[in-house]
Amino acid sequence: MSRPPLRIVLADDERMVRTALRVILDAEPGLEVVGEAATGAEAVSAVRSLEPDVVLMDVRMPEVDGIRATGQILATMAAPPRILVVTTFDNDSYVYEALRAGAAGFLLKRADPEELVGAVRLVARGDSLLFPAAVRALADSHAAAAGPAAGWVGRLTEREADVLRLMSAGLSNHEISERLGVGPQTVKSHVAAVLAKTGSRDRTQAVIAAYEGGFLRKGR
Repeated sequence: MSRPPLRIVLADDERMVRTALRVILDAEPGLEVVGEAATGAEAVSAVRSLEPDVVLMDVRMPEVDGIRATGQILATMAAPPRILVVTTFDNDSYVYEALRAGAAGFLLKRADPEELVGAVRLVARGDSLLFPAAVRALADSHAAAAGPAAGWVGRLTEREADVLRLMSAGLSNHEISERLGVGPQTVKSHVAAVLAKTGSRDRTQAVIAAYEGGFLRKGR
């Protein structure tokens, strides 16, 4: 029996953007756009009623922006969807705040259709879509100046610290496994430990914590 398609909600205040996204995604096997929203408030309502797997969320929308909408969705749903921020500029401060709120990653609106489809499938299976250079630049402009590291930093084992550094560089579990010469299940266990110690929901928030907690210093 074939798997049901991944259900997607599009949230963007520009109709032309939503239409373009729908055309690309609906043309792909295994993907289905089930709803649209033009404001953050509409996005929250649509997600609660439609229960999609993935939300493509614009960060700059009227009434309720994508940051607040992301936070509301993740805070109020027992099984929230994965949220992928779609933005015009990768240095937008809104992007950083959306990642802090729990978005699984971000994608530029000028991305190729193949990149868009790949990003949706990536976050749907539980991975995070990060661009290390862009996240580093965002973190450098938002994280606090160098000072005492967060308490969790000292509780990381040497191997967990290695894994967090590689996560921050954008490596997948498979790539980390190859880099460190350990099995995938071992990497998965280390990632779980990192998430628990940093108090993070997912890999994206762990990377943000790595910068804000002083594990990765500004400019490094």
